[in-house]
Order: sequence, then C-alpha cells, then structure tokens
Amino acid sequence: MNIYSAISSNKNKTWLVMFLFVVIITTMVYVFSKALGYGLGLAGFALVIAGITSIGSYYYSDKLVLATTGAKQIKKEDYPKYYKTVENLCIGAGIPMPKVYIMDDPSPNAFATGRDPKHAVVCATTGLLEMMNDAELEGVIGHELSHIRNFDIRLMGIVAILVGFIAIMSDLFIRINFYSDRDNDKANAIFMILAIVFAILSPIAATLIQLAVSRKREYLADASGVLLTRYPEGLASALEKLAKDKTPPRVASNATAHLFIENPFDNKKVKNFFTGLFNTHPPLEDRIKILRTM
Repeated sequence: MNIYSAISSNKNKTWLVMFLFVVIITTMVYVFSKALGYGLGLAGFALVIAGITSIGSYYYSDKLVLATTGAKQIKKEDYPKYYKTVENLCIGAGIPMPKVYIMDDPSPNAFATGRDPKHAVVCATTGLLEMMNDAELEGVIGHELSHIRNFDIRLMGIVAILVGFIAIMSDLFIRINFYSDRDNDKANAIFMILAIVFAILSPIAATLIQLAVSRKREYLADASGVLLTRYPEGLASALEKLAKDKTPPRVASNATAHLFIENPFDNKKVKNFFTGLFNTHPPLEDRIKILRTM
C-alpha cells in the first residue's frame, strides 16, 4: 500500500467506523431498554445521541484525547530542540506546522492527533524527550508527522472516542441493572440475557473495530517517516530504547493506546494477558528489523 492509497483508505474507514458505531450503540440501547422494561423511545433517543457523538468525535476528538492525556501546548522557548525538530520536518514533509504538546509522563512515548493536516497536534512525553538523542527524536517525530500526512490521525482519534463511549455505555447498563429497584417481572428474560451478553461483548467488539484500523498503518508510518528523515537508524534506535524501557505509563487508557508510537500497555510494561491479546501495534522487534533492512 502506497501513501496515496493509504490516505484514501483511511478516509473511507473513518465513515465506516462512524456508521458501525451508530449501529452498535442503537442496538445496544434497544436491547438494554427492552431488558429494563422501557419502551422503544429510548432506542430512538440513543440513535440521536450516537449520531451526535459520532459527528462530534469527527470535529473534537483531538481536544478530548488531549484532555484525557493531560497534555499541554508548548511554545518554542519551552522545549527548543523538540519544537524545532517538528518545525524542520514539517517543512520537509510539505505539511502545515501542527500544534506542539507535551505530556508530563516519565514513560517515553509520543502520538499525533487531529482531523487533518491543517488541524493537527504532535505530542511527546517528557520521558521521551529526556531519553532520545537528536537523530532518534527526528525518527519519532517523522513517524508521527507521517500519521498526520496519511490522515491516520482522523481515524485514530475518532476510534479512541467511540471505543471509550461504548465502554461507558456497557458499564452504565451493568450499574443500573445492579442497583435498580425496578420490578423486572415485565422485562423479557430473553432480552435481559441478551443485554448482559451485549454489556460484556460490546467493549470487545469496539476493541476489534479499533484493531481494524490496522497495524499496517504503523509499518507505513515507519516507512514514510524514514523517507522524510532519510535516516532509518534514527527511528530504529529510538524503537530499541522504547523496547528496553520498563517505565509504566502515568496517563494512558486502552481507548487511546493505539494513538501512541508504542502501545503504553505492552506486555513488557504491564503484565496483562488481554492487553497482549488485543495489541494495537505490531511487535517492536519486527519494526526494528524492517527498518534495519532499508
């Protein structure tokens, strides 16, 4: 897949993910409302809310992602090397200068977000800036700018918000059902069983949609970043340092894990079977091996 076909694919996937989200949320609420003895009006209300949330995620996903990570915008004088690296690589990539943010987190990582190259953000953690030398920092920033140029950021940001919303809906039903004093005799037992199944499986389905964004985008961003920096070893060395680092993330969530250059919940950092099973990134070792062959 070349850059131009990747951009087209990401634009198409954005609309597909938004449509699937509306379908999943509406179906969830219909089943939940039937299980709790409510009418179909709640499902209609859910359809409206899902549509608004889906459209809102298109325009405001970057702001919500930045709010959840606690990232702060910086000026050139705050982190000159970091800011100038972004500035210089943007000139080479031929894209507008994105807003530059930083996360106060000792775990080294970085991500990009926004809806298009004119409305984009690049963010790095304090841990990353302390760890990387000039060439390695260029490799990481080149990778993130490639996500911007390839329109990965639009798809990734929308998925982050919608996956989180589905998880909240599922948790809300479980809590309402657990604490509710309603007489559920009128509730259809079959719908109650379906509702419980939905509450358990919906977050998993949302995660699978998240994975459908495709790990290939990381390989493509690596390759595109190398074309930008003309130095594969810079990114390869940076990824090696990330692979060796064991610092747990201070601010991260499963909903936003796919945004980062490395999964914050990698098995090496957080021992969790399910986070390894649903890994949003290809193995760092494979990425490094490919970079070293360029």
